[in-house]
Amino acid sequence: MAEIYPFRALHYNLVQIPDLSKLVTQPYDKITPAMQARYYEASPRNLVRIIRGRTRPEDDKQDNIYVRAAGEFQAWIENRVLVSEAEPALYLYDQEYEVPGQPGVRKKRRGFIALLRLEDYSARVVHRHEETLSGPKADRLDLLRATRAHFGKIFMLYRDPEGVVEGLLAPAARQKPWEQATDEYATVHSVWRVADPQTIERVVAALRDKPLVIADGHHRYETALAYRDECREQQRPDGRAEYVMVTLIRMETDGLTILPTHRVVHGLPSFDWPQFTSAARTYFDWGGIPPSEPRETQVHRVLGLLAQVGRERPTLGAYAGPGRAALLRLRRDRDLGRMLPELPAGLRGLDVVILHRLVLEKILGIDRQAVREEKNISYYREFEAAAAEVDQGRAAVCFALNPTPVEAVCDNALAGQVLPQKSTDFYPKLLSGLAGYWLDNPNGL
Repeated sequence: MAEIYPFRALHYNLVQIPDLSKLVTQPYDKITPAMQARYYEASPRNLVRIIRGRTRPEDDKQDNIYVRAAGEFQAWIENRVLVSEAEPALYLYDQEYEVPGQPGVRKKRRGFIALLRLEDYSARVVHRHEETLSGPKADRLDLLRATRAHFGKIFMLYRDPEGVVEGLLAPAARQKPWEQATDEYATVHSVWRVADPQTIERVVAALRDKPLVIADGHHRYETALAYRDECREQQRPDGRAEYVMVTLIRMETDGLTILPTHRVVHGLPSFDWPQFTSAARTYFDWGGIPPSEPRETQVHRVLGLLAQVGRERPTLGAYAGPGRAALLRLRRDRDLGRMLPELPAGLRGLDVVILHRLVLEKILGIDRQAVREEKNISYYREFEAAAAEVDQGRAAVCFALNPTPVEAVCDNALAGQVLPQKSTDFYPKLLSGLAGYWLDNPNGL
């Protein structure tokens, strides 16, 4: 049973700093060094100083990014840069955005921000859909210990074909937004407070029996679970670590967009393109891109053909430098049930699973532990950037993927099946800095 709660959000004091767009950030794991620099330049109160602060060569146990984040956070509380709502509420959250790669096509995604009582995966209330990496969880746990606050929202999906929950919350959007910001991708983020007790009660009741699927934020959810368990062991009396901040969005909305996450393979000094070509033909029909074409054309053709051919059967793109680009289509005479018998049918037919199990593991010899530790794999949203890593000699080969369908994500998650790491990239991201959950809020939960 999913337990949803209103809460007293911690937020920027817009009386002091009226331009929220200069204060908010993308999620911590999407902040590149260049973005970090821009956020630092935007405002001395930009949230990046807490969630993705700059390291220093002299950092030690007494002075490091987590200690400085805690100090900055407390100073902002004391100086009322950050303030808390007086009454608990739910927060309707709209994102109006342009779909990447489709100029002029804009969508709106609607959800709402709330607290969720943490549940172990074994309870089958909250379902994960992909594997996680160890490094980000350790980092976020250190920050949570230092600040006792959640600054990012975990993106969760729920089934609601009739749109009942959205219908209950929609009237709030007739008013002027409580908060509004435009991010660097021209996405407009608007938030409205919903404090009416009857509306809150009906929303909570409507979600009570619905299973939830984590769309984005697996590392943060598992970090929150780890911190909850720590607090239980320490017998903290307030119980506030039992909750985490989430944004809930219905699966059926046409405002959902998933982008592909391409793979870059490095650390393989013996990689040989002709040998790879020969081995790949065991599983795939090989569609070579003419080597005489310019490098830019080869990269673009990989993506264009991938989108077209991938509608018919599992297909991957590969690029190992100019003149070495190809499309890999699963051979029609290959039986995935025999090649991957340990996987259920709904999982083994996905492009990302075929890439990991057949290409990375069987052909290139990269085991799952190496993938979990990111020893040989890096992840890129833009295939052009992935190909550049190969061209500049920092990687051996990169692989292009089509987006994983939303239905496949949800169906597999609800069936208890887990996809490889970084199988999805839901777009746009949920901004950090619109609302926060402060575990030590003196006003209450």
